Amino acid sequence: MSQSTNQPKWTALLAKHETVLLAVILVEILLFQNLGRNFLAESNVSNIFRHSVEIGLLALVMTPVILTGGIDLSLGSMMGLCAVVFGLLVKQFDVSPWLAAVAAISLGAFGGMGNAFLITRMNLPPLIVTLGTFSLFRGLAEALTKGSEAYSGFPQGFLNLGNANVLGLPAQLWVFFFITLLVWVLVHRTVWGRSLQAIGFAPQGARYAGISVGRNTGMAYVLAGAIAGLAAVILVARLGEARANIGIGYELLAITAVVLGGTSIFGGSGSISGTLLGYVAIAILNNGLSRITAHQIFDQPVSSVARELSGMLTGLLLLLALAAGVLLKSLATRRARRQSLITTTNPTPST
Repeated sequence: MSQSTNQPKWTALLAKHETVLLAVILVEILLFQNLGRNFLAESNVSNIFRHSVEIGLLALVMTPVILTGGIDLSLGSMMGLCAVVFGLLVKQFDVSPWLAAVAAISLGAFGGMGNAFLITRMNLPPLIVTLGTFSLFRGLAEALTKGSEAYSGFPQGFLNLGNANVLGLPAQLWVFFFITLLVWVLVHRTVWGRSLQAIGFAPQGARYAGISVGRNTGMAYVLAGAIAGLAAVILVARLGEARANIGIGYELLAITAVVLGGTSIFGGSGSISGTLLGYVAIAILNNGLSRITAHQIFDQPVSSVARELSGMLTGLLLLLALAAGVLLKSLATRRARRQSLITTTNPTPST
């Protein structure tokens, strides 16, 4: 008796998206440990997260945006603009790096506010708006640097943010932990977070329920822009220079992590825990490909084609995750219709 009642719980656990993603991560680790060079060495594990924290930050704040049924393609370009403004303030105006960091984060929030205004007040599609600001922000960054100028020579105290260790972990990882906790609380433990899922599931219904759809949706874009500015500052600290091409393609990696983590691209459902697992899967993939021993797969060093392979596989993961999302939504709709039909044809007898 107890076995039959426990079986559905085990089945449900194994069918959970997070469980499947954990299995994928485990397979990645086993594969790259066998094919790579010292993949699980402490230094490499540290580098996995040191070199990908910025993508993780973007993925975290992309989650509430996608929960509303929206998208933000401008975050990578926003990183580039914030990085250039940061470098300009420090090197040409002799502003303290930490004060310039605050300015970069504020600029990101302002850019997110612009996206929010066009989407919520002008009722323009998020895809079109952020595609436009994707080009706008990158163009401004290129104009400020004349297409080639890069700012470098930052103080060592600032560079430690991207290269030093604190309590045995990369310094930027502590920032990532704080932002993760903040976004998790906002999405899963506040009225605002619950409203995002309601907006993504049925915007008109959310309005009838008294939810301020425009304001709550706009806050998601402002938060995304601010954290993009923070990610730009961390990336500049790690690279040691600020240039206009910083953050290219990061928005697509962030979207892939979110969708791979189980958040519906149509909005209405998702979790920060799933996004974190999606981010870890992508971070391991990018690092592992660069460490595979050459003779085991190719006749040339894999490092020469690792970036291309990573891009191809990340794109494939995104397509598979999108296809899985559409399939699951279709199955859920069919199941609901079938249940409704059964209820209609076999009504409960009145007493």
